[in-house]
Amino acid sequence: MVAINPVAHKLLNYVPFLLVLIDLLNGGKDGGVENHLEMGKKLLAAGQLADALSHFHAAVDGDTKNYMAYYRRATVYLAMGKSKSALPDLSKVIELKPDFTSARLQRGNLLLKHGKLDEAESDFKKVVRVLFICLSSFQTCVWDADSREMRAECFIQLGEMGKAISDLKATSKLKSDNTQAFYKLSTIYYNLGDHEMSLNEVRECLKLDPDHKQCFSHYKQVKKLNKQIQAAEELIQQQMYSDAVSKYESVMKTEPNVPQFILNAKERMCHCLSKDQQTAKAISVCSEVLKADPQNVNALKDRAEAYLQDDQYEEAIKDFESAQEHSENDRQIKEGLERAQRLLKQSQKRDYYKILGVKRTAQKKEILKAYRKLAQQWHPDNFQDAEEKKKAEKKFIDIAQAKEVLTDPEMRSKFDQGEDPMDPESQQGGGHHHHHFHGGWDNFQGFNPFGSGPFNFKFNFN
Repeated sequence: MVAINPVAHKLLNYVPFLLVLIDLLNGGKDGGVENHLEMGKKLLAAGQLADALSHFHAAVDGDTKNYMAYYRRATVYLAMGKSKSALPDLSKVIELKPDFTSARLQRGNLLLKHGKLDEAESDFKKVVRVLFICLSSFQTCVWDADSREMRAECFIQLGEMGKAISDLKATSKLKSDNTQAFYKLSTIYYNLGDHEMSLNEVRECLKLDPDHKQCFSHYKQVKKLNKQIQAAEELIQQQMYSDAVSKYESVMKTEPNVPQFILNAKERMCHCLSKDQQTAKAISVCSEVLKADPQNVNALKDRAEAYLQDDQYEEAIKDFESAQEHSENDRQIKEGLERAQRLLKQSQKRDYYKILGVKRTAQKKEILKAYRKLAQQWHPDNFQDAEEKKKAEKKFIDIAQAKEVLTDPEMRSKFDQGEDPMDPESQQGGGHHHHHFHGGWDNFQGFNPFGSGPFNFKFNFN
């Protein structure tokens, strides 16, 4: 068995960056092929893999010498988990364009997974040779702008964006009127999802040359995106969460081809949906974010809150614990975890929401409606058998207590924090608490849950 050297293993970590950031020459000749490629890219970014694959099939059929069509189709196959279908396409890419480093690296990765170690090593060695030759060529004076620009290109190929940015910032100072350096800096920040830094750099380009075509075109795109994101954040500050979600959906439509912007937008949508108590949607969107970024602390916290709203206390605890592993000193996580643990313990005892059959997000009107229906159903006078009557009395008191707690804002808030206002043992720190119904049915008689006066029910529901 052939061992893969450490350098090859390191290169495997660069695959995600290379796929997104390598700037390739256009390969198609036919306008229809280019249209299929462009449409396929947009559908791929939107996650519509089957539709994207159809367009890339059409692009391959339209131009069998277009290496980019094969490469894009291989990308879709990989996204669909069809690595065996991707392998021939990557081989065709390398046949058509032997210096396509990204495709060779992808093929090496697949060969390694399929246990073809000799072939994988061959691909990795060629990648390493190309990239290291590139870097070693620029061990030159730090004051040489051209060398640093060329080295920055190598860092981009390797996915070392921080080092590329450092070299490009230096060349923007070493060479006057270096519009291209500012343009490249702006596009790097843009692909990393940093719209503010991207906007700053492209503005520097336009200060030097207001008519610079690339910078002006890019500036319009970044400015539009920046404006949408700022508007969305202002809506969040105003607690207009549904509107903020819509605005972030617009962000994803404005830029469907940069994965980081899609991820950032979904992270903020996850937050908004959780705050807006749109529980099912919040859990779904947060889960999408965590599938792409399992260590995203913000998404873990927001999904945990959504789980709490949906009474999924154990799932909430798992998310808070995962978030705590990556952010030990976050007070919000600590308090959320403690609250989730209290609520889990509480749910194993008496849950007023479950007694009335309402969600934790229920409004007062919904609570009263549920209460009246259950009180009518379980009124003890409806039962003649002694045992059934006794059971109904207990049930009726639980229903009345649930209504008392959930329609009183202070008591409901305590209960939502994991404290039972009707249970002296769960009280923390004493204080004045309501215990209207302790003492059983005898002490309860005379209370009219539908109004005031003697214990006399008349069920007239309009």
